[in-house]
Amino acid sequence: MTPSGTVSSSASSKTDAPKPGSSASGSSTPSASRPTPTPTAPASSAPATGGSAATCAASSLKVTARQAVVRPAGTGTGAAVVEFTNVSGRTCVLKGHPTVAGAGNGSPEMNVPLTVKPTGAASSVTVAPGGKAWVKLTFVQVQGEGDGYCVSGSAPVLYPTMVVQLPSSGAHQVALDDGQFAECDDTVTVTAVTAIEPS
Repeated sequence: MTPSGTVSSSASSKTDAPKPGSSASGSSTPSASRPTPTPTAPASSAPATGGSAATCAASSLKVTARQAVVRPAGTGTGAAVVEFTNVSGRTCVLKGHPTVAGAGNGSPEMNVPLTVKPTGAASSVTVAPGGKAWVKLTFVQVQGEGDGYCVSGSAPVLYPTMVVQLPSSGAHQVALDDGQFAECDDTVTVTAVTAIEPS
């Protein structure tokens, strides 16, 4: 907005009041007119267009899982990468560390919550339509051949699916693209959601 006190540079002005920079002695010689500068608002003061993106709703996400390339040595799943794809037409935000539960017999109502050990700082990830974000789940690995064994002495557990939930973004039942989730001790280390695909 142009300041309301801007002095006109018109030569036909009829006022005898001295202009800024002219002598107060009543001299009739007008001062040199200067172009009125156009105020430039700093970028931070520009109005937000639409505000911050909302948290991704469960219905806006397609969630899949695969065995991770980098995983603990052993014969179980070891680690899995869970991929969240924004299938809505709007940009949205994912954030935080997931909770994880094993779905007994593949049935969510028979969930067995895993003890979650979060790693890394949590931050919000903005996901455009068609964009992706990921978390990595690292399990206590099964050892040995056949049915295997757990170093702790407990029996290995096999889950057909896992239920993975991010804060305010719903619970999602996922199966591995190949095989089932084999782990020990019902304990999992999880990364925060990230825009960089884990290996």
